[in-house]
Amino acid sequence: MTLRVAIQMDPIEAVDIAGDTTFLMAETAQARGHKQWVYDFRTLALEEGRLYCRARPITVRREVGNHVDFGDWEKLDLAEDVDVILMRQDPPFDMAYVTATYLLETVHPRTLVVNDPAQVRSAPEKLMVTAFPGLQPPTLISADPVALDAFHKKHGEVVLKPLHGNGGSGVIKLRADDPNLDALIEIHAAGSRDPLVIQKFIPAVSKGDKRILLIDGEPVGAINRVPAAGAVRSNLHVGGTAMPVALTPRDLEICAAIGPTLRERGLIFVGIDVIGDYLTEINVTSPTGAQQLKAFTGIDATALMWDAIEAKRAAQVA
Repeated sequence: MTLRVAIQMDPIEAVDIAGDTTFLMAETAQARGHKQWVYDFRTLALEEGRLYCRARPITVRREVGNHVDFGDWEKLDLAEDVDVILMRQDPPFDMAYVTATYLLETVHPRTLVVNDPAQVRSAPEKLMVTAFPGLQPPTLISADPVALDAFHKKHGEVVLKPLHGNGGSGVIKLRADDPNLDALIEIHAAGSRDPLVIQKFIPAVSKGDKRILLIDGEPVGAINRVPAAGAVRSNLHVGGTAMPVALTPRDLEICAAIGPTLRERGLIFVGIDVIGDYLTEINVTSPTGAQQLKAFTGIDATALMWDAIEAKRAAQVA
């Protein structure tokens, strides 16, 4: 079946075509004959109950520096002119991001939004993990300095990170006797009213932070992101290195525990982070890792994603 696909994303002309998951999604869709547009979420416009955007049709190619051609600007009625919307702009998960989910909710599921915008909004990536007791390391989410300090004293070495941060931004490791927690809380509070996440440090992070991709609740493969020597953060864009890795029995146990919930909530393309035996994040906004997975294993998670989307659309129109 041929689909009309609108991709809500950051500027496609600026992506790294060797590593960007959204680019691979577009490349795979194009190979299947789907028509595609890209648009910036800031062009969304709700008028008289109808949701529109300003978009440009695209043709992509795997040619560095010349990877996309654009057609003329069009005004799309997202309930009439489009079958599928990929919500793929990067965080921050701020009020602008939240507002975009409210707007997209006005057309979903008549137009299939991936991932379901209401569920993206209600599944912040460091909070959703808390719904699955026993899977994550000891964790506290709070803005209360007293509670944060007590957790630090109880667990010794910890990692501190902003609740709605992304890409490893703002992640700090604190020693058991580190005196800087109070100052870090003050610095964070000066720029944000959001809580912080404080988590018992997992030494296994030195061996890597595993990104597992799930399609419609089923694991399809994983890559390992290994931090630079002496570093804590393993995210690829802050110096981590992608390595091949196999799924372990514990990984499959984690996926089996969360998979039914992901499927029920319409979270079709998800990336989870596992360090050692612990689940640390469930990424539902714009998960990455598909290009590296394909390079290491030949498994194309975006092809499996399009299989799932096409099946859902076929069921809708049947």
